[in-house]
Amino acid sequence: MKKNIKPIIMALSAVFAMGIAGQARADAQHPKIGFSIDDLRVERWARDRDYFTAAAKALGATVYVQSADASEQRQIAQIENLISRGVDVIAIVPFNATVMTNAVKEAKKAGIKVISYDRLILNADVDAYISFDNEKVGELQATEVVKHQPKGNYFLLGGSPTDNNAKLLRAGQLKVLQPLIDKGDIKVVGQQWVKEWSPTEALSIVENALTANANKIDAIVASNDGTAGGAIQALAAQKLAGKVPVSGQDADLAAVRRVVAGTQTMTVYKPIKLIATEAAKLSIDLVRGKQINYNTQYDNGFKKVNTILLKPIVMTKDNVGMLVKDGFYTQAQIDGR
Repeated sequence: MKKNIKPIIMALSAVFAMGIAGQARADAQHPKIGFSIDDLRVERWARDRDYFTAAAKALGATVYVQSADASEQRQIAQIENLISRGVDVIAIVPFNATVMTNAVKEAKKAGIKVISYDRLILNADVDAYISFDNEKVGELQATEVVKHQPKGNYFLLGGSPTDNNAKLLRAGQLKVLQPLIDKGDIKVVGQQWVKEWSPTEALSIVENALTANANKIDAIVASNDGTAGGAIQALAAQKLAGKVPVSGQDADLAAVRRVVAGTQTMTVYKPIKLIATEAAKLSIDLVRGKQINYNTQYDNGFKKVNTILLKPIVMTKDNVGMLVKDGFYTQAQIDGR
């Protein structure tokens, strides 16, 4: 009797192993993707969600989307929920890039791949990072403002202090500005980070800066369209809107209208369909173990993270038509009809 047990156990083990392998193949064919987003109330992220979900579904995946609504605690709880659902990969747009270490560790322990989407998660074992080249975005912002105002008093309006992208943008801006600062052509009369990229806080900061400098601010390098909107509101109250160049990024509809109207100098168009589609493909390729063509690495404090960087595009009044051509907006939307 005992002699017969071993072959039976071996046969059952083989069947079990085949079942596991079959399940793994099925999971790879139809991956489950968690998409944890900073805040879907922001226009930009709602577009990412829609493009990402459509691209992933076309590739045979199911996507579970969660919005943290600008709460780091909520985002961590939602990531834990995605882990418990047994997803194969989680793409994360971190609200706070510095607090994800344990959540990422739990995901990795469960055999789940983790992608840092558009913002680099710091001090964590993420598998991949995909974004636009944020230093380049900062360079484009500063270059365009300098074109319009090569000398004078500058105010630097940064992004959220918890967002690593805000630091990368500032580094890019200073690549352009520092030589002019050293030369004495530009004087930085103030610089401040804007908590949670809040337009309301940006408005308050610029109001105070204008008061402190007796309205003698010649240019504002704002790090995104939301902060630019707050800055322009403050300028408008002093009848300076359109006279002081202001940068931005994201091509938010309100910002595009301001660019057309001449109150905002430029924005940076980052084709969201491109990053969302590429991120969906990256998610699925990671699950399926395919070779991925990364083009750089970023050190996040824990490791050098394999990275795909995409190219941003300057958008001014002169080339706003590209947004219509890309299907990003209709002409009627831009015109406010």
